[in-house]
Amino acid sequence: MRSVALKIVASVLSAALAFHAFAGTRGDTVRVAVYRGPAACDHCSETLKRAIEALGAKYRVDFVGADEPIDITPANLARYDVYAQPGGGQNIPAAFASLGDERVGAIHDYVAHGGRYLGICMGAYLASGSGLGLVPHELESEVGRPGFEVDNSEDASVAVRWQGRAQTVFYQDGPYLLRAAKDPGFRVIATYANDDIAAARYSFGHGAVVLSGPHPEADESWFEDAGLPLEDRPDDRLLRSLLAALGR
Repeated sequence: MRSVALKIVASVLSAALAFHAFAGTRGDTVRVAVYRGPAACDHCSETLKRAIEALGAKYRVDFVGADEPIDITPANLARYDVYAQPGGGQNIPAAFASLGDERVGAIHDYVAHGGRYLGICMGAYLASGSGLGLVPHELESEVGRPGFEVDNSEDASVAVRWQGRAQTVFYQDGPYLLRAAKDPGFRVIATYANDDIAAARYSFGHGAVVLSGPHPEADESWFEDAGLPLEDRPDDRLLRSLLAALGR
């Protein structure tokens, strides 16, 4: 009976996600679930929610998490077009453990059945092979890489080439990404100045995964608190491009 029930749940989830997979491509409402909880840093979830909502009225954003009215379950995730995991602290294993096995399984299966995952900084690290398993490799910090301008974990603004355009973007010890030669859906979205990959799209099962090392969602307060010039803050095209990549 349990196996039959699981098959029914999987069938319902797949059908729901097949519908949601096309949301946003025709100008429809895009439902986004933004994680909020101990795996995210202070204000990271709120900043990401505001930044996505500022992209236009079609984006409807809810917080999800263990202490939120909407928890991370298969049934709840099936209502959303995108699940977004924001930045966090420095302790990646602790952040992953705080999600719990059931939520990890729910996110993994959501993407496998056609959901969309957006991971920024810690959210990118958590997608790795030893984490959510949405990309097959492990991710390492860009800090200290040859030709990279930052050699410590302090907040910084860094040069990137984002969809062919020179930009600066907020950086907080984010990873560099690896190519996926056997993934037909893989594509580079942005590179750091040393040509390491800063943002990219991957396929996972029937779903899509977009990861970014730097923080295109960072608002003015992030730059001010870090003593960084406000003119280094990019416009919303960077974040918009990450969400657009999930729809292809």
